[in-house]
Amino acid sequence: MGTTGLDHFQRQPTGCRALYTMTLLVLGNGYLFAMIQTFHVHGSRDGRPGLSHTDIQLAYSGSQKDTRLEAALKGPMSGMIKPEDAAVITGWVRSGAGMEPFREEVLPLMQSHCLSCHGGDTEIRMSNPHIPNLDSYENVIKMVQLDTGQDIYTMVPVSHIHLFGMTFIFFIMGTIFLHAQVRPKWLKCLIIITPFIAIFVDIMSWYLTKLYQPFSWVVYISGIFMGVAFVIQWFTSMYQLWFYRLPAEVAENGS
Repeated sequence: MGTTGLDHFQRQPTGCRALYTMTLLVLGNGYLFAMIQTFHVHGSRDGRPGLSHTDIQLAYSGSQKDTRLEAALKGPMSGMIKPEDAAVITGWVRSGAGMEPFREEVLPLMQSHCLSCHGGDTEIRMSNPHIPNLDSYENVIKMVQLDTGQDIYTMVPVSHIHLFGMTFIFFIMGTIFLHAQVRPKWLKCLIIITPFIAIFVDIMSWYLTKLYQPFSWVVYISGIFMGVAFVIQWFTSMYQLWFYRLPAEVAENGS
């Protein structure tokens, strides 16, 4: 797995190095936006800024004390609605979720803040049927039930998308990283295989977290390992593509 003087980046044609560079730039930006999306979707569910293992626990196993609607208002939707308006909706839930108070107090707030995404025929909902429809009392009341986290039917399609997508991403990253000079050889192998192990452990732990909440730590830690491996491969490859020079003995001996 160690690179040689013949296949290191500095011995590659300029066109190949340009191809690798642009691929890394696009993948790097894509990974950055994926992290922003992860923080937006899962972060602050526990009422504190940032992404913690508790946020992950709440995402997959639920709060087990709030309704799904309350959990959404505290978590991913907290930035979409004013605190005082969220308090009105929460108060409605806690007071029995009656139909008349819904029409008088809650529906106007949802029309102002929610239905652009959660309306029955919006483009966003049409492209993602897992987004709940909140355009009527009958639909909203479905969200006024105990928050048990993501359901299996939502997790399964997300799982296979992540497994396929992340495999392709890290195969490309690893293929480029193979041309980097890294010693010892076992370290290079470890950096290459770590994200594949991490993504598998990560996704399996989503389901285990529903059964046993402390598995949220495994999700959290495996995500860190995946991110660290990505950063190491990205920066090592980018640096060695244009700035690094092989030691003379390696360049001369080709090993």
